[in-house]
Amino acid sequence: MIGYLGIDVGSVSTNLVFFGDCGVIRESIYLRTRGKPIETVQKGLKELKTSLPPGTKIRGVGTTGSGRHLTGVIVGADAVKNEITAHAVASSQLVPGVQSILEIGGQDSKIIILRNGVVSDFAMNTVCAAGTGSFLEQQAGRLGIPIEKFGEIALQARSPVRIAGRCAVFAESDMIHKQQMGCSLPDILAGLCDALVRNYLNNVGKGKEILPPVVFQGGVAANAGMVRAFEKALDMKVHVPPYFNVMGAVGAALLAREAVARKGISRFKGFEVAEMDYQTGSFECSGCPNLCEVVEVTENGMVIARWGDRCGKWSNAVRGEEKIS
Repeated sequence: MIGYLGIDVGSVSTNLVFFGDCGVIRESIYLRTRGKPIETVQKGLKELKTSLPPGTKIRGVGTTGSGRHLTGVIVGADAVKNEITAHAVASSQLVPGVQSILEIGGQDSKIIILRNGVVSDFAMNTVCAAGTGSFLEQQAGRLGIPIEKFGEIALQARSPVRIAGRCAVFAESDMIHKQQMGCSLPDILAGLCDALVRNYLNNVGKGKEILPPVVFQGGVAANAGMVRAFEKALDMKVHVPPYFNVMGAVGAALLAREAVARKGISRFKGFEVAEMDYQTGSFECSGCPNLCEVVEVTENGMVIARWGDRCGKWSNAVRGEEKIS
């Protein structure tokens, strides 16, 4: 089997997708990052190697997400792209003609507007926790229900209550107040979904022209209550594509295919990366008043990358070069 690998490393989850040369997604892996991006990527590569047929050839690798640069150095990525580009490419491939992408992940949310297949506008929210997957998971835990059941219960609501969704703290306080008043659990969960959708549209989606087809992706798209809340607020159909929770990795794989088609060769180091010893650290450069904090990555004891310096003194250094003052 021949194909391309996409890796999306975020603060909450790390996703890997193997995209067959024929254009079919063969394998997808969803893992919790748990603050250990390198170890998680290595674990994902081990699982992927086990699930793929022996002799599978990886023609190219792409990385995206907040840990894309670190992961790109470790695996030898052919394409290192931001989340906006990766999600837009994936959605365009899986939902032809898409014009609006709603994406809510574990720690942030974003909206991407496409016109004629090209990104024309976007916005991200990385400040407020309200509406993110982590907040919904926290509330599910507080209420004693599995996060997987959240949407199913919300769909049972008969009269959703109104909950303040502008802030995560206020939303939680309002939920507690509604519980104390005797409101039913389905009505509270449905009300929370409505509130978080209002928050999203009034902040991330403010000033954006949301036109169909609309795609909802990211881990929160698994919540049927949130899907219904978006459809009610927008008064239009909202599509949840296959592999909605790993779309960033799908886009990274597609971008890797484009990059390798231009270059002709891949920089992928192979599945052996899963067995290598990687260490990261940082030091402060005293070469000038900027006092840059330089991040350093080593592979089996050898320096393979440095970044964080404004002048390029360290990032442009050759592999294994000894640090000088």
